[in-house]
Amino acid sequence: MAYQAYADYSEIEPDWLGVLPRHWSFRRLRFAASEPLMYGANEAAVLDDRGLPRYIRITDVKDDGTLYDDTFRSLEEDVAAPYLLQDGDILLARSGATVGKSFQYLSSWGKAAYAGYLIRFRPDQCVIFPRFANYYFQTACYWACINSTLIQSTIENFSAEKYKELKLPLPGESEQQQIAAFLDWKTGQIDALIARKRELLEKLKEKRLAVITQAVTKGLNPATPLRDSGIPWLGQVPQHWEIVPLGFLMTMSGGMTPSMANSEYWDGDIPWVTPKDMKQPRISDSIDHITEAALRETAIPLIAVNAVLIVVRGMILAHSFPTAITERAVTINQDMKALRCGEQLNVEYLFWCLTGFAKVFSGLAQESAHGTRKMETETLKKFLIPVPPLLEQTAIVGHLIIQLQKLDRLMELAEVVINRLTEYRTALITAATTGKIDVRGVKIPKAP
Repeated sequence: MAYQAYADYSEIEPDWLGVLPRHWSFRRLRFAASEPLMYGANEAAVLDDRGLPRYIRITDVKDDGTLYDDTFRSLEEDVAAPYLLQDGDILLARSGATVGKSFQYLSSWGKAAYAGYLIRFRPDQCVIFPRFANYYFQTACYWACINSTLIQSTIENFSAEKYKELKLPLPGESEQQQIAAFLDWKTGQIDALIARKRELLEKLKEKRLAVITQAVTKGLNPATPLRDSGIPWLGQVPQHWEIVPLGFLMTMSGGMTPSMANSEYWDGDIPWVTPKDMKQPRISDSIDHITEAALRETAIPLIAVNAVLIVVRGMILAHSFPTAITERAVTINQDMKALRCGEQLNVEYLFWCLTGFAKVFSGLAQESAHGTRKMETETLKKFLIPVPPLLEQTAIVGHLIIQLQKLDRLMELAEVVINRLTEYRTALITAATTGKIDVRGVKIPKAP
């Protein structure tokens, strides 16, 4: 049901809020805060003491608004004291790939402080209900405002000064609470559906990984005699296969970042691959590009077709090991490595090996002083992989292409459903928190 009367606040000042119900108003974020917006602590994430306050970084926040347990870090009491969070505080990411992402802290998480790339918004509960505010930070109009500002500035940064001027829709107190309760109910139902689809997706991923691992460790002939590899995570391998350090089978090259201050180096035609591009098994393009001038005037190497790209630095190594094959010549940044196979190794086979052993590689990634993860070059070179004869490598590659087609299709369908449910969730939150639907008379079931 929709409201009967609307006021067009875009006539006062153009804004992503647009039309709101006539009895609603809006207020800038700074006037809805009980305290000034505040940046977090600029401290390295080195402690892992669960008896100390948790140190929250945006990389700790899951898409469902909860926190990863395996990335837990802490701060000393005296260091954390100025940055301790209160129940209902909302953290907003101010830079990087996660800019705009939000997280609402609840006291049930335990004592916690937050990192410097986050901004704390402490809602004035006489003005705005914290859960209502948190829902607004998930709306399409909020993200449209964030993305528009980023496009205009060309820098992935949304400072406290910018957040202060953000406008929030404001119905009355009881209506805010009703909207939040309605969204708790409805998003709970949607989240349950998404969780089931994600559970199915994880099972399909596990099955896919099992198919790959079986092929690259045992081969295709179940009657082949096996021998102990002497490597606990590898187990038995076909008797005629070799076990060879990766460094003997390939050459490795790194990348770099040409000077961002030199505009002549950027927006060219040459792909510049970074970890954020490593979401597909084949790389034919990238988000960012460099020019021929950058290639001539800097030390950045051009990586040829049929190289295997891997990520060697970043928090993603805490849980995965992104791998891809180049389908055109590219360049890479310093968080990547490119592997070129020697005569003993089929590039496609190497790709499937690295994919099949991704969990092992992830476990080998070390933590740097800044809390991120890195894969040492020497660790990569010493890593032992099973190497069948070249003809057998080719047969394994062909087998995997056929066997994984059905699983990949099922995974694609599951992801389509998850994306549609996620879009519906965002649309519902947007409609409720900007007054496009009237939920005042909706009877909300009590939680069991």
